[in-house]
Amino acid sequence: MKPERVNNHSGNAVYGLGLIGAAIYYIGNASGFWMGLLGLLKAIVWPAFLVYEWLQYLGA
Repeated sequence: MKPERVNNHSGNAVYGLGLIGAAIYYIGNASGFWMGLLGLLKAIVWPAFLVYEWLQYLGA
């Protein structure tokens, strides 16, 4: 008998909401098309910025 797998996808929801919020922020503050496009790319990788800043704060 196989054990039942439980999938918890709450991390995907947090990432998705963060992606939307970051995209709105970066695109809303963009001064032109290319800055808006760069903002969209930044919104996709926002967790990397978060972890980087957090590690700098900790002094790692």
